Amino acid sequence: MPALAPRLLTIGALALAFVALTMVISAGALNGLDHGVAETMHGLWRESLHGLFQFIAELGGLEVTSVVMVGLGFYLWRRGFGMDSLVVLAFAGAIALETLYKIVFFHPGPSHALVHADGPSLTSLIPGAGAGNSFPSGHMVRAVVVYGLLTFVIWRLTISRRVRAIVVPLAVALILILAFDRVYLDVHWVSDVVGGVLLGAIALLAGTVWLDRPRKA
Repeated sequence: MPALAPRLLTIGALALAFVALTMVISAGALNGLDHGVAETMHGLWRESLHGLFQFIAELGGLEVTSVVMVGLGFYLWRRGFGMDSLVVLAFAGAIALETLYKIVFFHPGPSHALVHADGPSLTSLIPGAGAGNSFPSGHMVRAVVVYGLLTFVIWRLTISRRVRAIVVPLAVALILILAFDRVYLDVHWVSDVVGGVLLGAIALLAGTVWLDRPRKA
């Protein structure tokens, strides 16, 4: 049984880092960095790449990540890991906290003069969606939780060394590409992206703790 104490301590450390980042942002200490990165990305913009980055955005969108997470839960349930399928609650909890933060924490996103159209989403049909506060990045929260847990389950269940050798680098690469996508499209500040990664990592570790919990014989 893997030791869970280091992961629990890491969750606590990440939570403190998330709170500290919130306070730093609230004080305006990262405004210069946020605007500097946004202006740089705006200067790198190429219209010919817009469709590609909109497609990348879909991989962290609510629709795709929800389907992947529900699919993972269903797979665990069908394989006989009934209680393990409740790991989907880590995903739901992370989304709930992200939504709450965007309601109560004043942190407007980049100016409309900078923003390029994001990937299409059903959330655009909700009045007011996509406007207002932008911390933390929901795409990053969802990507870290979903692709992190998917990787964790594959690593635990596969017997293929080749699969184990590639699954973690692939997940890390996907998350990094999505992080770049958020700032390249200028839909989020870099501080939003960092906050999303932190919150997602907290939920991811909580999910792995649940999957590795002590079990009765």
